[in-house]
Amino acid sequence: MWQQVYNPLHSDVLSTIAAAVPVVTLLVLIATGAVKTHIAALIALAAAILVAVLLFTMPWGLALRAAFLGALIGFFPIGWIVLNVIFMYRLTVATGAFAILQRAIGGVSADRRLQLLLIAFSFGAFFEGASGFGTPVAVTAAILIGLGFSPLAASGLSLIANTAPVAYGALGTPIAGLASVTGLDPYLLGAMVGRQLPFFSLIVPAWLIWAFAGWRGMVQVWPAILVTGVSFAVPQFLISNFINPWIVDIGAALVSMGCLILFLKVWHPAEIWTSPALRHHDTSAATMPPPPAATGAAPTQTEVWWSLIPWIIVCAVLLVWGTGWFKAVVNPIFTINWPIEGLHNVVEKVPPVVAKPAPEPAVFAFTYLSFTGTGMLIAAIISGFFMKYSPLRMIRAYGETIRVVSYSLITIAAMLAIGTLTRFSGLDATLGLAFAGAGVLYPFFGTLLGWLGVALTGSDTASNVLFGGLQKITSEQLGLSPILMSAANSSGGVMGKMIDAQSIVVASTATNWFGHEGSILRYVFFHSITLACLVGVLVMLQAYVFTGMIVK
Repeated sequence: MWQQVYNPLHSDVLSTIAAAVPVVTLLVLIATGAVKTHIAALIALAAAILVAVLLFTMPWGLALRAAFLGALIGFFPIGWIVLNVIFMYRLTVATGAFAILQRAIGGVSADRRLQLLLIAFSFGAFFEGASGFGTPVAVTAAILIGLGFSPLAASGLSLIANTAPVAYGALGTPIAGLASVTGLDPYLLGAMVGRQLPFFSLIVPAWLIWAFAGWRGMVQVWPAILVTGVSFAVPQFLISNFINPWIVDIGAALVSMGCLILFLKVWHPAEIWTSPALRHHDTSAATMPPPPAATGAAPTQTEVWWSLIPWIIVCAVLLVWGTGWFKAVVNPIFTINWPIEGLHNVVEKVPPVVAKPAPEPAVFAFTYLSFTGTGMLIAAIISGFFMKYSPLRMIRAYGETIRVVSYSLITIAAMLAIGTLTRFSGLDATLGLAFAGAGVLYPFFGTLLGWLGVALTGSDTASNVLFGGLQKITSEQLGLSPILMSAANSSGGVMGKMIDAQSIVVASTATNWFGHEGSILRYVFFHSITLACLVGVLVMLQAYVFTGMIVK
């Protein structure tokens, strides 16, 4: 048994700096473009191993096993989702179904700003609710690039849009994970998040258009922005507080899409914005021109339905795959639980991170049938037959997809290896304790802890599992509501989604803008940290001023 050490250098400042070395190395290498992204991830992984072993006293064997477990998790389920989403997308492109869908969406409005509201925000929120784990960014970025948006615009704006819905993604998986580690009622946690994120569901559509078209361009379409935000925020609050936290995104997204489409039948902006590039500092259209927007006659109703059926199949399958009853039926049969020998229950978390010493389980749960990626693969195969693919042609297309995303899969595996190693070595807890030392400012910095967790792990669920217990313990010590701060971990975490390397790799893969992950990170970082700080301010106000907003 090895007990984690949270202050190995006997200095809070120095130990915190040491714990931050891997993630800082990763972000700097990606942002500067010094090396390719998969190489940056492998270098950062090596740095994490060295810091864990040489400074935090973790035995070499434990460190390597933890990295190995993380790499497995990177491939399954995360990489598995990315691979099969891109496979599905490529099938629809090859048959022309995707081009018809682009023309149909473009037919709702030719204005780029309104296309962003409909696709990146509302449509993306639906996919976040149905499957999460990178699916919405992959799908919306691919649609936007196909409509003619520049690579940076398609990638960066899809990431910005995929924020407010994230806490309820994959049928409320982040809330379920948070409840599992805190012991708090998931309905109360979901309701508390529903008293935080709706404010940002109002802000993000405006922020999205401002980031794309500037202040003047945003003001010109404020009625559509208002309809989009209100029609999402109100159902998000009502469903989370009065129904359950599992169907929040799906319900809110359907209402938002319906309201926006109906509104655009009676309202149009005075000026149609046709530029496909970001208003400022967007050279991506010149460095890698995207495919031209689909042209030609408007598709018939039959053609539109034909192009939609593959995605309807995806939604139907993923809705089933995300339900608790489906997992309860298939997981006991189609699961291989592999305890990692020499790591499972060998690492022990100790106070103050946990109330009492607790061993850290290390079991790779290969729930191969209930993986979201498996559902996506099955949906892609069904859709392939619907689009008249032969089995041999689909196998060939799958092999081509593997080649296309190979470097992305290596990157994702390395990212998850870093996140898993930081959890087992205690580096994450050292960073968390630094935030927890903020005293009266803890509501603000505790929210940023959730942001950091998602930036590190690429998942709001993982961040909640990582820091949920710490949030509960620290808030109780400081006399704050554990429901408030546990929910703040999830709400703050959603803003870290746009800068985590996994999401950036998904976006660059979906837009075929390989090797430009640093450009995407540099673009979205300001938006990420600013929005996270705004969430922190809101939580501060709820903690000390508007205490009646806290769920009891």
